[in-house]
Amino acid sequence: MLSVAGLAGLLPGCASLGASNRITLAHTLDEQHPVHLAMARFRDELIRLSGSTLAVEIFPNAQLGTERELVELVQLGAISMTKVSSLSLENFAPDMGVYSLPYLFDDSEHQRRVVQSEIGQEMLGGLGKILLKGMGHYDAGARSFYMTDGPVNTPDDIRGKTLRVLPSEALIKTVETFGGAATPIAFGELYAALQQGVVNGAENNPPSVLSARHHEVCKFYSLDEHVSAPDIVVMSQSVWDGLNEEQQGWANEAMAASESYQRELWRKASDDALAEIEASGVAINRPDKAPFRAAVAEFKASFNGTRIGDLAARIEAMSETA
Repeated sequence: MLSVAGLAGLLPGCASLGASNRITLAHTLDEQHPVHLAMARFRDELIRLSGSTLAVEIFPNAQLGTERELVELVQLGAISMTKVSSLSLENFAPDMGVYSLPYLFDDSEHQRRVVQSEIGQEMLGGLGKILLKGMGHYDAGARSFYMTDGPVNTPDDIRGKTLRVLPSEALIKTVETFGGAATPIAFGELYAALQQGVVNGAENNPPSVLSARHHEVCKFYSLDEHVSAPDIVVMSQSVWDGLNEEQQGWANEAMAASESYQRELWRKASDDALAEIEASGVAINRPDKAPFRAAVAEFKASFNGTRIGDLAARIEAMSETA
C-alpha cells in the first residue's frame, strides 16, 4: 500500500472530482476488449446525460497498474473507477468469494438473473465497508483451461501441472482439488511465464486468451467452464460521495446502459474469439463436465452453514433446474 500511495501522487485523478468534474477510469485490458468498449459507452452516456458537465477519461492496458493496484488506488480516491474480477475482489470483500465457487451457475442466463436480482445488489452494496461503491456487473464468461502440453479431458489431466490463476482462494483450491498446483501471476506477465515454461497453462475466457495472445503459446484449449465469475465495476466511495444526487442518478443510468451493452458485446466477442483461436491452430475440446463437478462436490459442500454457503444456496435456488 505504501508503493500504491506513492504512485497515487503521480496520477491524474484525485480524491474528489474537484473543479474539473472529471472521472478517471482505469483497467488492464486493451481497447478492443468488450470491457473497454462498454466503459466507453459509460463515458459517452454520462457526458450526454450530464450535458458535458461530467467528463470521463479512460486509461486502458494497465497504464496505471495491475488489477489489484487499481483497486487500491480507487480505495484511496487516486483514481475514480476500475473494473475488477470478482475473483480478485474477494481478497478485499469476502462475500465475493461465492462467485469463485466452481460450477455455481448453470449458464450465462442464470448468472444474469442473479446479478440483476436482490442478491447482486446485496453483493455490490457490501463494498461500501471497503471504501468502494459497487456500480455494476459485467459478463466475464466462463473460465476454462488452456495448456502448452496437451488437452484437459478429465481432472486427472491437471494432476502434477502448474497453472496460473487469479489470487482467489476458491480458484486455487479448485485447481488443487483437480491435482494441480496453482500460482497467481499478474496477467501482463503471463505470456512470458507460459513461453518460458514457468507454468504449464492457465485458465480464462476466450476474449481474454485472444487479446493477450496466449493462444500463440498454448495450443490446447479445453472448455470445461469450471468458473463463471462476473467482473465488478467499482467507484471510489469518496468520489461517489462527492457527486450530488442528480449526478449519482446520471452515473447509475450510464452504468445500466454500459452493462446492457457489455453483455451484447460479450456474446459476440466470445464466439468470435473462440473461432479465431481455433483457426490459429489451437485444438479445442469440450470435455464432459460431470467428472469435474464430481471432483469439486466435497469442496463446495465444505461451505455449507457458512455465509458463502448460504449465498451459494440462494444463487443455486435461482437455477431453472432447481
